[in-house]
Amino acid sequence: QVQFVESGGGLVQPGGSLRLSCVASGMRIRLHAMGWYRQAPGKQREVVASILTGSNTNYADSVKGRFTISRDNAKNSVYLQMNSLKPEDTAVYYCNAAPGWDSKWGQGTQVTVSS
Repeated sequence: QVQFVESGGGLVQPGGSLRLSCVASGMRIRLHAMGWYRQAPGKQREVVASILTGSNTNYADSVKGRFTISRDNAKNSVYLQMNSLKPEDTAVYYCNAAPGWDSKWGQGTQVTVSS
């Protein structure tokens, strides 16, 4: 059964950094494009970054130059390095295939950017 488990969130001050991790089970990430998504209160879930099987990456305009997505196929894991965090980055962050597989969303990890 496919499962994604996210970790690494927390409370950080504006300008700070966090590194999110996602461990996948029940599927091999090396065969799939993977993505990080986020959902802020009262807003729809949006894609933040994606990484193809060949490691090409794409980013939402709002995070370009600040966030970096990466993958470790040997560990079946996907990562999101987030730098220069802003209050508007506050959200629950999820990983999933790209595009996301319905019914496979995990619990996510909360990121709060506040002074």
